[in-house]
Amino acid sequence: MTSTPSTTATTTATSPVTDQHLSRADLQRLVADAPAALQFERCTFDGEDLSQMDLRGATFIGCTFADAALEAATLTSTRWLDCRAARAQLQRADCTDARWHRCDLNNTDWTRARLSSALFAEVKLTGAHFREAHTLGLEFHESLLVGADLRGLSFRKQTLAQLDLSEADLGGCDFRDALFEGGSLRDAHLKHTRFDGADLRGVDLGGLKLAQVAPFFKGAIISGDQAAALVGELGVRVL
Repeated sequence: MTSTPSTTATTTATSPVTDQHLSRADLQRLVADAPAALQFERCTFDGEDLSQMDLRGATFIGCTFADAALEAATLTSTRWLDCRAARAQLQRADCTDARWHRCDLNNTDWTRARLSSALFAEVKLTGAHFREAHTLGLEFHESLLVGADLRGLSFRKQTLAQLDLSEADLGGCDFRDALFEGGSLRDAHLKHTRFDGADLRGVDLGGLKLAQVAPFFKGAIISGDQAAALVGELGVRVL
């Protein structure tokens, strides 16, 4: 896609950059000229290579990053509202203290990204990959994580509100003493997942087989109806 001629040279530090398709070169000029963190509204970065760029503190509202490369980019303390970034590559990006709200981030790759104290709220992360990500203090709220790869992440002692983890790979995850408020674990992969002390009474456990989950649910709290459903998978009727 050909970039729209940029008018960014005259943009002041307090004025948002709006309604532009911005290339890597455009963004580099903006960052170099700005004395403060930048704000972008309804801008398009689709398919751009923004890897290793320093965008710390920037705010993105209604922007699109489909198929963009943000590998090893510095995104600390960035804010993202109503953005779309399907299939964006964020491997090794530093996203410490970043915030995403109401964004569509389906099939994004966060392998080895730094996500300490980051927050995803009302975000679509279907098929996203978080392998070996640094996630101390990472929080998800009311988000869609269907089929996501979350292997090895820790959710210990967290309150997990309305997380759809259906078919997600949760192998080796730590949910000890976590509280599930709604959401789903339907057909999730739970190899070596820890639920000691976790309260699972509010989560959908449909599709899980007792023989498969019994070793990992040891010490977890489930409801009578959930227990009956799991036992029912063995062909046993609970009266």
